[in-house]
Amino acid sequence: MPRTVFLTSSPCTYPPPPGVDAPFLLSEENGFLRLLHEVLPEDTRLLLIAADPDDADFNERLLADFTLGFRASGFPGLQADILQRTNQDKLQPLLDRSDLVLLCGGHVPTQNRFFRQINLKAALSSYAGSVMGISAGSMNAAETVYAQPELPGESTDKGYARFLPGLGLTRVQILPHLNKERHTILDGKRLYEDITFPDSIGRCFLAIPDGSFVFVQDGQARLHGEGWKVAEGVMTKVAPKGDVLALSPEN
Repeated sequence: MPRTVFLTSSPCTYPPPPGVDAPFLLSEENGFLRLLHEVLPEDTRLLLIAADPDDADFNERLLADFTLGFRASGFPGLQADILQRTNQDKLQPLLDRSDLVLLCGGHVPTQNRFFRQINLKAALSSYAGSVMGISAGSMNAAETVYAQPELPGESTDKGYARFLPGLGLTRVQILPHLNKERHTILDGKRLYEDITFPDSIGRCFLAIPDGSFVFVQDGQARLHGEGWKVAEGVMTKVAPKGDVLALSPEN
């Protein structure tokens, strides 16, 4: 299993300072970049795994952006690849030479389907590097994924599966981008009060804004930064900005 797992809402800060040749820098908020440097070498080999394996143009732009973003954030020797439809049969050799696997952000069910098609869960069971999830990637890292409705029609579609099998890297079910999504209206309903709160009956989700993240190491998950528990139809703040909160053991 991966030695460390980072579950982020977004690890990026925009815009970068003047003169920085990158579209973004990795966030220093809540100690994120410091922890990343503690577990990764400067010449890290990064493997991005696409959320939409068939959107080659977007995936190549993402690869270029993250290569520049990591290099400008203190990983000058970083080299990167992206796994998508055209090279999905190369998963194992790409994993074997990677220090960090980045699970990209995007549409949760689309990414979840790709992960299952390439049997990523089994491949990661023997992977000894680190994993970082971004948004949908963090959601799909869970043992059971809550695919919070996102696109028009999903919340009213009786065939839309809201709970999916995930990668099993954590038990934490992340709700990302709380700062952007807290008051979203979807299909005429409030995303949180009318959709997510009822789905939390008998379950527990962790809602985090950009800048907060969960760090998993040695079987222990810790929330770094602000977070809210959504359980039994109630939303409760569990940690302020700058705090570190131990979550339930992963083992």
